[in-house]
Amino acid sequence: MMPGPDHLIIAPILIPFFAGALMLVYDERQRSAKLVISLASVLATLLVAIELLVRAEGSELVGDNDIGFYLLGDWAAPWGIVLVIDRLSAMMLVLTGLLALPALVYAAAAWSRQGQHFYSMFQFLLMGLNGAFLTGDLFNLFVFFELLLAASYGLLLHGGGQLRVLGGMHYIAINLAGSLLFLIGVSLIYGATGTLSMAHLSNIVPTLPEAQRPLLQAGAAFMGLAFLIKAGIWPLSFWLPTAYMAGAAPVTAMFAIMTKVGVYAILRLVFLLFGASAGVSAGFGGEVLILGGMATVTFGFLGVLASQGLGRMAAHMVLVSSGTVLAAAGFVLLGGSVQILAAALFYLLSSTLAISALFLLIEPMSREEGGIAALLALTADAYGLDDREEDRQPEVGLAIPGTLTVLGLAFGACVLVLAGLPPLSGFLGKLGMLQGLLRDGAATPVLSWTFITLLILSGFATLLGLVRVGIQTFWASEGEPPQVLALEIAPVIALIGMILFLTFKADVTLRYMEKTASALLRPAIYAEGVLGAPRAADEAEDAAEAAAAAAAAKEAK
Repeated sequence: MMPGPDHLIIAPILIPFFAGALMLVYDERQRSAKLVISLASVLATLLVAIELLVRAEGSELVGDNDIGFYLLGDWAAPWGIVLVIDRLSAMMLVLTGLLALPALVYAAAAWSRQGQHFYSMFQFLLMGLNGAFLTGDLFNLFVFFELLLAASYGLLLHGGGQLRVLGGMHYIAINLAGSLLFLIGVSLIYGATGTLSMAHLSNIVPTLPEAQRPLLQAGAAFMGLAFLIKAGIWPLSFWLPTAYMAGAAPVTAMFAIMTKVGVYAILRLVFLLFGASAGVSAGFGGEVLILGGMATVTFGFLGVLASQGLGRMAAHMVLVSSGTVLAAAGFVLLGGSVQILAAALFYLLSSTLAISALFLLIEPMSREEGGIAALLALTADAYGLDDREEDRQPEVGLAIPGTLTVLGLAFGACVLVLAGLPPLSGFLGKLGMLQGLLRDGAATPVLSWTFITLLILSGFATLLGLVRVGIQTFWASEGEPPQVLALEIAPVIALIGMILFLTFKADVTLRYMEKTASALLRPAIYAEGVLGAPRAADEAEDAAEAAAAAAAAKEAK
């Protein structure tokens, strides 16, 4: 274990908190100052996350494992609040930072001007996301969930408009219901076990008395349902396409990781509480994850085929991504190999980056008068929606030459990743899952082959839907090329560059994912690391005693 508390762990929470609070003091006319503060905050948070990732990668899954910890108030686990960093949480922190920086730059073009307190809400969203990835107990997970949801409510409604209000109301209602389920689940788990520490629960579940086990599993079911709502699992995903297509471009680019918070919580808790070492509770919920994940993938790719607008297609691709990872986690929970989970994590990373880039491409691609803009206008007429012309008036920056070429190349890269075609990272993630399922699917051959079929069909449907949009936008359009600002296209190019980097460094990334998956399947690493975290006061006392003993020995000589 790391020698002593790692104070850097709390920085991803404190940096956006202080930045967001500071910007509330500034007048709305001081947007340049707010932008500078926001960029500095996001850059600092990303650098801290990368440093934590490097430290987490320094551990080996043989013998001792490095678990970074921060004991708030110097109270030892499981009685106090503890923040924990390991490979999975470090990866999610870095992914959040990599999405936040391009989204923030894109917002500077015009979107941040369409409402109040955009930058502060953006920072509070980051604070909630980072806190959810770092916390080591269930109640604080609930607190950070509520924080990020409160910020997301304001961001989704940012700029107003009929479509945003409609989608935002659905989004708020369903997430409030999910929060209630989360709180009920936490209460039941505490009543059954007397603790909310994830590490402590991991140790308690295998030896829990049979009389208390139904209460624990009921609590886990309620809480898992809240996470699955957030992850967009079918049939609880009806709210997501309308909500995600309604938001401003930089907001929906960040929302690409919002569903992954639910996926992260599922991955963290099912393997901690119901892994192979959980006794009679081992594998609890695995079938639900498999069937629900496959149903979500099916609903997602059918939605892609049925959608007219690129925004609704991108929202359904969020469901395909979440459903794929959830189903893969279910197979691993029921005895699948580490390779399936490692490939699913790699796919999560690449698909989230590609979906975020696609959300940023929607408005520039629909800015011209022809092509897909016509389809979007027809969709707006059919549903009685406004066309949000005020969203299409960029105000800051310089237009770039060769607009269609740049947009087309970026769009093509997103198509390759999301369809799972070579040579980009989406293909590598899907190929790894297919290999793992073919090798380890003997225990559940019907489910395995069904999932393999859905992986292939979802890729084909994504290719068909996006290519159709690409033809209508880049080939069928007869109007003038759209004017796209450098501030709008640079973030997209940055995200595509990350995908290319992920592809070229696939061997390194996959090794990291394999270690992450191995650690998830060995919950004792996490539990022992957190519960063994020493208090600073104890370490100070030990140091003082050692110094006194050394002084006494010196005197005796």
